[in-house]
Amino acid sequence: MIWLTWRQHRKQAFFTLLGFAALAALMVPIGLSMRHTFADLGLADCVRQLAGTDVAAATRETCDAGFRRFTNRYGSLNLVAVLLLTLPVLVGLFWGAPLVAREVEHGTHRFVWTQGVGRTRWALVKFGLVGAAVVVLAVCYGLGMSWWVEPLTQAADQGRLGMIVFDLQGVAPIAYTLFAVALGIFAGTVWKRMLPAMGITLAGFIGVRAAVAVLARPHYQPARTLTFPIEGVTEAAMSRGDWILSQGIRNPDGTMMAEDTRIMCPPGGKGPEGRACGAELGLQPGAYNWQLYQPADRFWLFQGIETGIFVALAALLLYLAVRRLRRIA
Repeated sequence: MIWLTWRQHRKQAFFTLLGFAALAALMVPIGLSMRHTFADLGLADCVRQLAGTDVAAATRETCDAGFRRFTNRYGSLNLVAVLLLTLPVLVGLFWGAPLVAREVEHGTHRFVWTQGVGRTRWALVKFGLVGAAVVVLAVCYGLGMSWWVEPLTQAADQGRLGMIVFDLQGVAPIAYTLFAVALGIFAGTVWKRMLPAMGITLAGFIGVRAAVAVLARPHYQPARTLTFPIEGVTEAAMSRGDWILSQGIRNPDGTMMAEDTRIMCPPGGKGPEGRACGAELGLQPGAYNWQLYQPADRFWLFQGIETGIFVALAALLLYLAVRRLRRIA
């Protein structure tokens, strides 16, 4: 059974490895260039200095200028990062969806399951071998993406918790890939033709990933609140890389007066026509800036939670797929 599985999937394995090699040949030089520029601009020292709470204004301005130069040069690579997010679902489409659907569509399942190989044994061997290969590929993908995207992450204000870079780093990509393959396998047991199974896999993967990222991830832990006055010299005491979920300006009674913005006026500062700071927004004395955020040091906690969610979903889908196999004629 192991030899049969290898014979059936060796071409897939070859082309998958070839694709990963081509991707590495493209991405490694870019990653080395980013790291070289990052070091030349002295941004590694900036990251260490800005991690502290007492940072001189001159140091902050110098570092911000260096981060802007780096972002201006490599910021367009964020589009490449978006494309890299599709790799787990591609594995699900071309490894998971055909695993059962192709056998049933071609009718070869009748021959296999009547040659002394039961459905459960066939499923355990097939799913186990393919799953092991997928885990190895996903680990290589996760490590490679973490290495490649690190300079972009350190230069970004939201750091590793940002919507795109979070999905490319840590252990979460492994769980995404396992979920995509399990979803493809389950879809192949329900829609017993390859193209419908691949379509359902794609739609289901995008839907679940979007729902978790937008609706669940911001609430893995209670968000923290930061307030600071609109007038004065005190800025928000936030760490670089904190994930800002929402921000705005509130009146003393808590009423939100302006969303997605903040005001910093010098003490006693006046606006147009001599009006008090923020008077054009209807702000009352004592108005303050408000931010809701997730701290940057929760990255690994959030990675563990999200990995657990998708591994649990993958296990559930594989269990349902084995159940469904028993109903296929």
